[in-house]
Amino acid sequence: MASNEECTIGKEPVSELMLEKALEKLKIEVTDRIEKDNKQNLDEITDRLSLIESSISKLLKLNETAQKSNDDSMKEPVDEPTVQSENATKVASKISKRFKLKHVFKNVSKFKENVEQYSEKEDHYNTNWSMGVVRLNKHLGFYVHCEPITPADNWSIRTKLYFKVIGPNQNDVIKTWEFCYETSQGFGFLKFLDWKGMEKCYLVDGNLTVEVNGEIIETAGLGKEKIRKFDESQKDVSDVILVVKDTKFYVSKMFLASQSLVFKALLLGNFSESQQSEVTLNGIDPDDFHSFLEVLYGESAINDSNVEGVSLLADMYDAPTAIRRCEEFLLEKSKKKLEKKLEIAARFNLDKLKEKCL
Repeated sequence: MASNEECTIGKEPVSELMLEKALEKLKIEVTDRIEKDNKQNLDEITDRLSLIESSISKLLKLNETAQKSNDDSMKEPVDEPTVQSENATKVASKISKRFKLKHVFKNVSKFKENVEQYSEKEDHYNTNWSMGVVRLNKHLGFYVHCEPITPADNWSIRTKLYFKVIGPNQNDVIKTWEFCYETSQGFGFLKFLDWKGMEKCYLVDGNLTVEVNGEIIETAGLGKEKIRKFDESQKDVSDVILVVKDTKFYVSKMFLASQSLVFKALLLGNFSESQQSEVTLNGIDPDDFHSFLEVLYGESAINDSNVEGVSLLADMYDAPTAIRRCEEFLLEKSKKKLEKKLEIAARFNLDKLKEKCL
């Protein structure tokens, strides 16, 4: 017969001491699990706050660099070959309109004099971009062609372009040019490289690899018809003015804060901007920003001409409703090519769109 200090479960006697040890072990396991889950949740919250803080920091720094960018844009094109490090060539960024073109021209030595060769057109921010090369006066000419997809009578696209001929021995040649396109034609360098030197040092199996990293600094005349007004007529229902380039947007702090974590921190947090009646936002396009605000305010403002620009702003300002509407448009209505949709999905983490494209 078991003593008073033992009980029986099935056929095996279990002492009170064993039960206490088992219970203590279970408590430890449960406590460890709770602490682990809490730590994971805390880490996720910390990462989220760090991301928001980083986004706001980038936005504020744009104010400091905007004037320098405007001054630099007036400089003459750099016409000296340079070798750039891997880090320096990574110009892609989520806080500005940047794109990359790359193409391999084949059988270059057989190119005829003054006969232009083109890469395929690529759609970036509602504009078709392509590269061209030409054999001209014993030199390699290299240029970029720009053509808005949406027709406009008077338009302009101010760009900064990094032209690159990729060598087989990390001897890349890079030249930089800032230019304002106002017509649909190509601009660049007529004498990018000496032709014989190019054949000797840069051809691989007779082929030439070229690349252009582009940044759209400013556009004009490409905006679509406005659905909603954010001008001075909205003054009585607004409590802050957002200034983008020369355009003022009269909006509500509380409404923007409810739509965007970045705006919530910037306009209602401990930043100096939260106490200002006017807040300047640099480095963004006013037409895209108008469409972005229309989406936040519930308008059906997304189309193929602005979806990439609105996605950029929705991602930058951490606005989940705008991001979702951009993804829904790309899934259901957009006529963009599959490759372009996949590019946008990858850049802005649109998982449903990415899954459908793949």
